[in-house]
Amino acid sequence: MEDRISEERLDKYLEITRKALAKLRISCPPRSFGKRMADDFLHMAVSYFEDAEHFKQKGKFVDAFASVNYAHGWLDCGARLGLFDVGEDDEIFTLYE
Repeated sequence: MEDRISEERLDKYLEITRKALAKLRISCPPRSFGKRMADDFLHMAVSYFEDAEHFKQKGKFVDAFASVNYAHGWLDCGARLGLFDVGEDDEIFTLYE
């Protein structure tokens, strides 16, 4: 069992989330409550992703790893709820079925 976060491992997770951010599209109608939720979920994901990159630059790999996982959690949740269209990609996202 690996008990530390190497830069290579962190980079792997940052790249997965970077791909997820590039792939998703908001699927809710523009004037709907769902759109507001999708925008908020995406804002949270981007904020945590930016935090992860900041922590990595500071050499704080544990904080960066936690932040990138929070970011991806927001993306997975948005995909499962149908806020994001992810093209049925169940390798980058955790879908409902």
